[in-house]
Amino acid sequence: MIQFVGALEERFGRAIFSAFEGRIMLLSIIISGVTCLAMILAVLFYPKINIGRVSLGSYWVVTALGAILLLLTGAVDPRSVLDALLADTAINPLKILVLFISMTLLSIYLDELGFFRYLASATLKRAGCSQTRLFFILYITVSVLTVFTSNDIIILSFTPFICYFAKNAHISPLPYLAAEFVAANTWSMALIIGNPTNIYLVTAAGGDFVSYLRTMLLPTLASGTMALVCLYLVFRKKLSAPMKATPEDIKISDRVALTVGIVHLAVCTVLLAVGSYIGLQMWLVALVSALSLLAFTVILSLVRTEAPVHTVASLRRAPWELIPFILSMFVIVESLHTNGVTDYLFGFLNTSAPVWSYGITSFVAANLINNIPMSVLYSAILSGGAGEAAIYATVVGSNLGACLSPIGALAGIMWSSILKKHDLKFGYLDFLKIGITIAVPALIAALAMLDLMF
Repeated sequence: MIQFVGALEERFGRAIFSAFEGRIMLLSIIISGVTCLAMILAVLFYPKINIGRVSLGSYWVVTALGAILLLLTGAVDPRSVLDALLADTAINPLKILVLFISMTLLSIYLDELGFFRYLASATLKRAGCSQTRLFFILYITVSVLTVFTSNDIIILSFTPFICYFAKNAHISPLPYLAAEFVAANTWSMALIIGNPTNIYLVTAAGGDFVSYLRTMLLPTLASGTMALVCLYLVFRKKLSAPMKATPEDIKISDRVALTVGIVHLAVCTVLLAVGSYIGLQMWLVALVSALSLLAFTVILSLVRTEAPVHTVASLRRAPWELIPFILSMFVIVESLHTNGVTDYLFGFLNTSAPVWSYGITSFVAANLINNIPMSVLYSAILSGGAGEAAIYATVVGSNLGACLSPIGALAGIMWSSILKKHDLKFGYLDFLKIGITIAVPALIAALAMLDLMF
């Protein structure tokens, strides 16, 4: 009798525990889903929250509220979140944030000095009266710059320039804006520093600068070439019209500061490449480079007895909002992971063709929840042992997903807001039409090349 009662207690105890686990999992899914949906709606309809003179991005406020709700309801254990944030691992989001923001600061400083606009102006002066020549020159210029800097920085730097240039030349800016955006989000796959999603996904899996380049070079070349061909076919009629090129006359006034900035970016890039061989962590290399640049520029200003205008402007332009956003998404993903949701997704995606299952689904998911939270989610899924092919396929999806719709990446959100300021109508459906005709073939080309390699 005692054994029978004990068996009943054990059985019903397990049932109650399982039911409790099921409710927590459902609660985690509901809160996470509503948070991501609210984030998308906030981006589309209410991108900024104005409190007096302070303007906040609504997307990270929404995700922060969702993360707080998960913590308050017990859907995620605060202790497990804290342990993950303090863990000495490559997946630590704090290290990823330090790496990305530090690299972004190096690029923003050069942009504040006018370096990227100078390169664009010098390049466009060679275009003459041919829109087709200008189109190819712009695509190649953006592609090269994106490889060594960041897609977000290039888009922020080139988009206003293209709008002004097209207006002065009395031509449609659409072919050039599309070429710039697609090039920036395609060639950002080439190096690990080209996109924060690259950094997060690959370092979380233990990858490094050199192994990343060795794997992603050919898929990037295949995807970038396919994107260029598709762009030209889509816009060839618009490009056949003549024009009178009137590029800006940009001059670099502070060549000493420019040299300091270029040297820091170059040395940082080289150290990132060789760091894995000499025991240097990427986040530490980037942080020291950024701090060194700030120190050099402040000292230079003190010697000249002038305010460090470019340094202050660079600090103001840094994407600080990414800190609460990434940390909030980390909490959301941690709740899904600890409650078993990512295990179900791993079982669904772990097929005999991981390049295609992970590449296509990550491409689509980026346009549902944005590519940064998507990468956080997929990183947790990949930790189940998906393998290198799945990791790099997800990298492809996270980059090219930005080209399908404005929700796909923060760059798309920023790009759309810039176009609105220049009174250019480019809605969601317009974006989607170009995305389907260009991003989808580029995705197939990259995944096909990646599949051949694995």
